[in-house]
Amino acid sequence: MSQNTYTVVGMTCGHCVASVTEEISEIDGVTEVEVDLLTGAVTVSADRPIEDARVRTAVEEAGYQFAD
Repeated sequence: MSQNTYTVVGMTCGHCVASVTEEISEIDGVTEVEVDLLTGAVTVSADRPIEDARVRTAVEEAGYQFAD
């Protein structure tokens, strides 16, 4: 099992959380996505290692950005 935490900026409400969660959940191998709206922390659990670039792309498709 693999788990990584990222910081996403621009989320302001529950709909934002749902959008990010939905996009990341569509990545093959992802088993769970936990989003903390207040901090922007997004923890992605998967049954195998997931490339950061795939998560970044999913976040961008949801309309948000990784904090650099």
